[in-house]
Amino acid sequence: MRVLQDLGIEVKTHMSSIDSETAQLVEDALSAPAPETAPEAAEKRTVEIGEGATIKAIAEKIGVSSAEAVKALMGAGLMVPATAAADAKVREVLASAFGVDFLLTLEERKAAPKLPEEKPKRDAAKPAAPKQAVLTERPPIVTVMGHVDHGKTTLLDHIRHANVTAQEAGGITQHIGAYIVTHDKKPIVFLDTPGHEAFTAMRARGASVTDIVILVVAADDGVMPQTREAIDHIKAAKVPIVVAVNKVDKPTAKPDRVRQQLSDVGLVPEEWGGDVIMVDVSAKTGDGIPQLLEMVLLVAEMQELKGEPGASPSGVVVEAQLDKGKGAVATVIVQRGTLQRGDIVLFGSAWGKVRALFDWAGKPLKKAGPSIPAEILGLDEVPQPGETFTVVQSEREARSALADRRAQERDAGAPAKRASLEDLYAQMQSGQIPQLNLVVKCDVQGSLEALASSLEKLATNEVGVSIVHRGVGRIAESDVMLASTSNAVVIGFNVRPDSNAKRAAEADGVEIRTYNIIYDVIDDVKAAMSGLLKPTLREERLGEVEIREIFKIPKAGKIAGSHVMQGVVRRNARVRVVRAGIVIWDGGISTLRHFKDEAREVKAGFDCGIALEGFQDFEAGDLLEVYEIIEEKRSL
Repeated sequence: MRVLQDLGIEVKTHMSSIDSETAQLVEDALSAPAPETAPEAAEKRTVEIGEGATIKAIAEKIGVSSAEAVKALMGAGLMVPATAAADAKVREVLASAFGVDFLLTLEERKAAPKLPEEKPKRDAAKPAAPKQAVLTERPPIVTVMGHVDHGKTTLLDHIRHANVTAQEAGGITQHIGAYIVTHDKKPIVFLDTPGHEAFTAMRARGASVTDIVILVVAADDGVMPQTREAIDHIKAAKVPIVVAVNKVDKPTAKPDRVRQQLSDVGLVPEEWGGDVIMVDVSAKTGDGIPQLLEMVLLVAEMQELKGEPGASPSGVVVEAQLDKGKGAVATVIVQRGTLQRGDIVLFGSAWGKVRALFDWAGKPLKKAGPSIPAEILGLDEVPQPGETFTVVQSEREARSALADRRAQERDAGAPAKRASLEDLYAQMQSGQIPQLNLVVKCDVQGSLEALASSLEKLATNEVGVSIVHRGVGRIAESDVMLASTSNAVVIGFNVRPDSNAKRAAEADGVEIRTYNIIYDVIDDVKAAMSGLLKPTLREERLGEVEIREIFKIPKAGKIAGSHVMQGVVRRNARVRVVRAGIVIWDGGISTLRHFKDEAREVKAGFDCGIALEGFQDFEAGDLLEVYEIIEEKRSL
């Protein structure tokens, strides 16, 4: 335990477990003899080594044991086993510890022109460096989206196992959220994210990682609500789309019907005179997948994707977790520069010195260039997916920058202000918002079409109206995320936000407006656009009640045996009956009882009996949203 403490590895008791790499470090440390006096500087000699030489091989050349070499490295804060290859930092420490100079072998000195690649040393003293920036071709980064059960996972699995070598496939030891496949000897990076919510969450944090989106649509099912939602998210991000019409091997497949449906939502296939590439595939049999990858490479070629390996490294977190053996671990995609072991990385909420880099298959990496996914070890905390990172010069700079950032967040306190109807006119006057972006959700398709059409007709020369997403069903967290990234207001007609959507809206400062009369929506938006908002009524939420049992009382009718989940329910309050996220009734309370007694109010945690004015079609499991209407003036 004392040796582990010296190595900076925390264990609770002598019964704790450690991984094999840590065990090797402990063995090397325990087998090392007592440290001798350092060699005198006058005895410095030159030792010839190979570029990829291991620490053990270098120790033999110097004339010391591998255990002594490992101990010297540990003293410098480098925890690497004797079997690891010695990078520049390791060689520097060993040279200093044992009083030697290292010289590459003659063959490798001849191949030394490759050394400029190791020039991401960010030398500020040379002003000419930025002019000599070298741009190289980088692999495209692809995200797969689509409706649930349309075969996204099967397609990804087929691509991954068919397009990596058997050796690499056998070496996959963990899921890191991104991996590389090869087609026609060209690499493609796939992000394995859980759908368009994660895609938009990353955009909300300012991280536009994806170069191309593969939209999967089942040939036997067609365009579904989640497909439309994904299309809206992709369009908002302005990312090229390649459509994979999946399940064409099924007898019920109708790929032409799918193309027609996609044309109706603005994705017209190339063969019909449009600009969207569509490929018929079968994720089950593998038919069409080579052509799909070929089209992805073609779109990537048209985009002319370039990276700058010599720039200061920066990138984005794809996934992050706390691992028992490794500590805080983050999977990142490098966007600029070349990330190396030993670099000091600064994220939005964490920092660290890169102790180790691993590729998507779990193999050690020396460095990762543009578009390359890599797993980083050595962070102080777990960063959030979607956070960006940069490389800084020193640990002090990283700590200071992070402390300043946290202080600013504390001072700021409130979330960033997004677009709202009240401040639209004032912002419009100053030229900040030329159009009002809306996310519109309704209870039924007919209402949605009518409302969307009416809102779009409100556009004037001064300000336009853009509906970035429209859909049927409750207001979900993904709607709030899209509104956040598009600076939009969420309009709900006869639908309510779920708890996750409410939390996200509060955190991101997104305004959600709910209505049950279509003309109120039109009037509010029109009034906001013209700057003539009238005094209005504000709704204040009091509590939430769950109906658990229905009682039939002679002459009185049905009573809802209920439990107050949150807040309070008052006799004079109004309630909405919500079933599966849809509002089915809105009105007043006729009777409120606590056991057999009439009650003015019942608080959270207590049971009560509720009768509603003119409505008895409630069921067990329905939610009652309890609220009051408060009069207040609106101001711009």
